[in-house]
Amino acid sequence: KAQARCDLNIENNNRSHHTELNGVERLIVRRGQTFTIILYLKPDSPEFRIGRTKLTLIAETGPSPRRQSDTKVSFSVGDSTVDTEWSASAITDPSGNTVSVCINSSPDSPIGLYSLTLTQGKQETNLGQFVLLFNAWCSNDAVYMRNEKKRQEYVLAQTGQVYRGTHKRIRGKPWNFAQFEPGILDICLKILDENPKFLSNADKDCSERKNPVYVTRVLSAMINSNDDNGVLVGNWGEISDDGVHPGEWIGSEDILRQWAESGPVRYGQCWVFAAVACTVSRALGIPCRVVTNFGSAHDVDANLLIEFVFNTDGELISDDSIWNFHVWVESWMTRPDLGIKYDGWQISDPTPQETSNGVFCCGPASLTATKEGELTTVYDTPFVFAEVNADVVTKLQLSTGKILTVRESTSSVGRSISTKAVGSDERRDITHKYKYPEGSKKERQVYEKAQHHNKLQQRGEKPGLNLKIKLIDNMVMGSDFDVYALLKNNSMESKTCNVKIFAKAVQYNGKRGKPCGYASGKLEVPPGEGLIPEKALCVVLYLTKLSLQRRSYHYTMCLVEIKLMGRARVNKPVTAELRIKNTLPEPLKNCSFTVGGRRLACRRSSSVMYVLSVHIQSEAKGRVVFRPTIAGPTVLTVKFNSNKLRNIKGSVKVDVTY
Repeated sequence: KAQARCDLNIENNNRSHHTELNGVERLIVRRGQTFTIILYLKPDSPEFRIGRTKLTLIAETGPSPRRQSDTKVSFSVGDSTVDTEWSASAITDPSGNTVSVCINSSPDSPIGLYSLTLTQGKQETNLGQFVLLFNAWCSNDAVYMRNEKKRQEYVLAQTGQVYRGTHKRIRGKPWNFAQFEPGILDICLKILDENPKFLSNADKDCSERKNPVYVTRVLSAMINSNDDNGVLVGNWGEISDDGVHPGEWIGSEDILRQWAESGPVRYGQCWVFAAVACTVSRALGIPCRVVTNFGSAHDVDANLLIEFVFNTDGELISDDSIWNFHVWVESWMTRPDLGIKYDGWQISDPTPQETSNGVFCCGPASLTATKEGELTTVYDTPFVFAEVNADVVTKLQLSTGKILTVRESTSSVGRSISTKAVGSDERRDITHKYKYPEGSKKERQVYEKAQHHNKLQQRGEKPGLNLKIKLIDNMVMGSDFDVYALLKNNSMESKTCNVKIFAKAVQYNGKRGKPCGYASGKLEVPPGEGLIPEKALCVVLYLTKLSLQRRSYHYTMCLVEIKLMGRARVNKPVTAELRIKNTLPEPLKNCSFTVGGRRLACRRSSSVMYVLSVHIQSEAKGRVVFRPTIAGPTVLTVKFNSNKLRNIKGSVKVDVTY
């Protein structure tokens, strides 16, 4: 029986499937949940009778749909639907002119763009297209998440916080994930279609898209561009003029649009890789959150031990490193490949550090497996375990070639592991999710189970010289600060020490820059304590004959202050005042404020405001007028640049009402 036309009922379907934020231009539904379409029959058609009028629906995805690959499925319209498979039921309008068809997709279907066809006998009618996503609201879906507040946060939230700094000075950076902005979902699907597995075997790749474990691993490889036409090019060196400094990005939208238009985007570092991965995961329906690990180990030789070997000039001559912080993502899903105990959060890392099966990707590794030291589980659990729980040995190579172990630590790695709290901008510490308390019996047992044969014992203070480094609080960029070495002489007599003090700049990933300070001399230390003051910058290494200690310091940066001059209402102008103080002992030149925010239309023709110069201890000031276009919470982000201070940020939460 032919029908005149089909109404995909987009607005109602999208609302019930939590996809209305994508707009109402097309049908976007989540798998394992019913949606309704309306068939308008021709006036001269015979009466439609359920059970007697045979109608069949065909849903297809991918370039070469096949039933064997689950990329093509056909099912009859009956009198009821089934939760666990593709099925359809129909209700006839009393007038007999319309038929409402309720369709249920399988909760194990491949995600992606589908076409829907109606057949009756030999007649086929194309009903249109729809996008099928993972469904955290469906109990039969592998990404099902029971808690509604968590679904709102990890699937639907479009803004968030990315944490950076050091474990003693943690700072949140606002990020606009923008997964529901126009066109972003199409770009996310394009990322899947650009991956090498699709290009080599599209049928198999599309079939595997039913599995969030597979999709997450593909994204881990595709967010970086090392092996493919991926989204971001990493750069931890000098940033040239052919790209954007990683610190200047405030959201994923510009990055994804630029990739879709012209290929890999320059440049990204770990927090940018992770934030973009979070955007794509949430867009596809996988619950996802951004996680920061402070004191993150990069275990090059995979022995679960970070070995720092220094020569007598204070130069590091080994390859292992500890990043001040490192950022990755966790995605929520079941792990039928591992067993039910490993369900839940899965760690994946799109930052290209080491290869996995020949490709620069990492994960998904089960969070539970990581905590329990189950390193035989896929994927890349040993590498993740080392990042959060490796032991650290510091060694000194003498001029004779002899190597001395001078310091051992079981607690330097994996500190203050952080993510944004559900429903607020507060930081949540989830270190306990990754490992048992440092130094506890259980934590050491897990370490042994991880087959680490160089386990260190947690030790108390030894006789002889012990050294700690102390520093003042509130260090400000551009100003010197005092650092003190506290030497404790636990012997009964005075000690004469040869002291060398080294200072080097260091990036957050442990890469060292040029020396910025050095001093040496002899020091008499009586029984008790002695102080060695020295002006220093950034990272200080204190080296003596008997002791070697490394400490990293993070500057307190000045922030852009933002003050809203009134309430924010939809389609009403509101002014924000901007200011930042010059804390440097010299004027700032070529100053500018750059303003951004989701659905905050700026009145100016450009979102960049220029300030010629700012004198010492003076303030740069600016005003911006914006007009919110949608109600709800959003974030106004402001970035300040100058010839001396760059990428200084500030943000304010904006609650937009009608």
